[in-house]
Amino acid sequence: MSLSYAEYHDERQLSDIMDLIDSELSEPYINMTYRYFLHTWPQLTFLAYDHTKAVGVVVCKQERHKSGLMRGYIAMLSVRSEYRKKGIATKLVRMAIDEMISTGAEEIILETEVDNNTSIAFYKRLGFMREKRLYRFYMNGKDAYRLCLPVSPNEDAYT
Repeated sequence: MSLSYAEYHDERQLSDIMDLIDSELSEPYINMTYRYFLHTWPQLTFLAYDHTKAVGVVVCKQERHKSGLMRGYIAMLSVRSEYRKKGIATKLVRMAIDEMISTGAEEIILETEVDNNTSIAFYKRLGFMREKRLYRFYMNGKDAYRLCLPVSPNEDAYT
């Protein structure tokens, strides 16, 4: 295994990103959802590769929330099942967090299914706190927890 990490560059990576997310996550996304994130915030998508095979991805955005805070958002995180427990997800999320902090994020949020204990524990290890429960949030009818990581903008790197 020879891992490398890269920022999203262009549409040629779209099929790898869609394949990773569609094969590993329960929530279905349409092509335009991917393009919304990738075209608006390309600097907030990072991929992990084993040689030339895409094995992990994190897709994020960042914008000012109605509260006035600059909010980062982790929309999608996926690592191929055979590559899990190797630090790939941690590295991808830390890369995204560092980029969001460097551009002024004051908090970073995400949602995860309430019964996804692996995801909840993963984000808790990274410092995220459960903020609230969102009822019937997902298309499959499941509830979600919103998790939040408060950060200071332009602080030293998170990693």
